[in-house]
Amino acid sequence: MLFEQISGKPFFILGPCVMENQDLLYQVAERVAVIGQKFNVPVIFKSSFDKANRTSVHAYRGPGIEKGMEMLNKIKEQFGLPVTTDIHEPYQAAIAAQVVDILQIPAFLCRQTDLLVAAAKTGKIVNVKKAQFLSGQDMFYPAQKVLEAGNNKVILTERGNMYGYNNLAVDFRNIYDMKQFGHPVCMDCTHSVQRPGGAGGKTGGDRTFVPMMALAAKAFGADGYFMEAHPDPDNALSDGPNMVKLADLEKVIEPLIK
Repeated sequence: MLFEQISGKPFFILGPCVMENQDLLYQVAERVAVIGQKFNVPVIFKSSFDKANRTSVHAYRGPGIEKGMEMLNKIKEQFGLPVTTDIHEPYQAAIAAQVVDILQIPAFLCRQTDLLVAAAKTGKIVNVKKAQFLSGQDMFYPAQKVLEAGNNKVILTERGNMYGYNNLAVDFRNIYDMKQFGHPVCMDCTHSVQRPGGAGGKTGGDRTFVPMMALAAKAFGADGYFMEAHPDPDNALSDGPNMVKLADLEKVIEPLIK
């Protein structure tokens, strides 16, 4: 049912980058649920139980998969929202699938065959993020791995390409190219403004450009929009410079629906 919903109108994947605590998840989920109801669009709540690819070994990673699934399940029960999270190893797919509606494959791992196949075999929607080193046309092959594992519920997500060191650039033609494969295409509006590893042991970025990334993606035919949000992103434990301030989220989303 969810896959049919997101195939028919603009959809939004929203939430804080990492699970800092349950209260944060409740605060963001409450706002996300209100936005979905106000605009009558599908919204999916997202947060990570483990940031396995942090720049520094000393960076906060998250509560782990067991506690993380408990936290996400409380969001489902409290707000009735579908939920998603990213997985990094094949064994995590079946565990996460007990709770989540969409399994997210991180960009750096989008060619990992065993991970894609494990996600596909759960029967859940599989959201594959395009690697920073691939073109939109290259994403035919990760999607094909999911399809040939018996799952046709695929989302492909654009999130920019490496542009020299510590910077990303978005070639919006990738959205058009990925749409040719017949899957919903999502724009990751917050990770695309990152400056990977460019802030002294952590990733920097500039959230100023998030609304523009979203509008440009709309012009190229994006079906969905991924945005991380936080009530106090400047003090968030992960990806703070890129996240939308929770208070600003509605005004960023509204032009994408009209």
